[in-house]
Amino acid sequence: MNHRKTYYRRDVQGHDRLLTVEGPVSGKGLSQYTFDDGLSAFRQPAEQFEAIKEIADLPEGRIIICRDRAHIIAYVTFLYPDPLERWSEGNLPFLMELGAIEVALPYRSLGIGKELLRLAMLDDQMEDYIIITTEYYWHWDLKNSGLNVYEYKDVMKKMMEAGGMEVFATNDPEITSHPANSLMARIGSRISNEQIEQFDKIRFMNRFFL
Repeated sequence: MNHRKTYYRRDVQGHDRLLTVEGPVSGKGLSQYTFDDGLSAFRQPAEQFEAIKEIADLPEGRIIICRDRAHIIAYVTFLYPDPLERWSEGNLPFLMELGAIEVALPYRSLGIGKELLRLAMLDDQMEDYIIITTEYYWHWDLKNSGLNVYEYKDVMKKMMEAGGMEVFATNDPEITSHPANSLMARIGSRISNEQIEQFDKIRFMNRFFL
């Protein structure tokens, strides 16, 4: 798989000034910025910043960010699925995962998540991938949002739809463990029927061995 990455940048309106959405950004490029302390859904902020720098420099890794001047206030990651998850079964080179998306609390409600995803999908190479995201309610900031899990699920679904993603059924135990969890995916325009069949087999692994 050729992991060519085409850089894009656009400005979006913040509260009182323009914010910059850009990427994919390299690890070196990320290092010139600061990372918001509120980006802590997955790890402590300093640890997460190091993690996304590492992802940025993977051959397939893509980091799209939104920054307020030189301060990163949102990001989304794309990389191959974790080897410990079912989605890595078969080592399918066309299957990419949206691993994390996060927006700092003061910048929510500006539509930044949607802008990150729209910019990420501008790259024509994304048409060579099936891009998945696994949505688990335990990663969501229910406390600060004031939403219940189903309201938050609806917010996440609409955000992912901005990147061309849609809900797909699966028998994955983690996803089926709670009705608010879901699998969403975007099927690239150059994905073949054979590749879709391979994806379907992973979605419903072991369905005849109950």
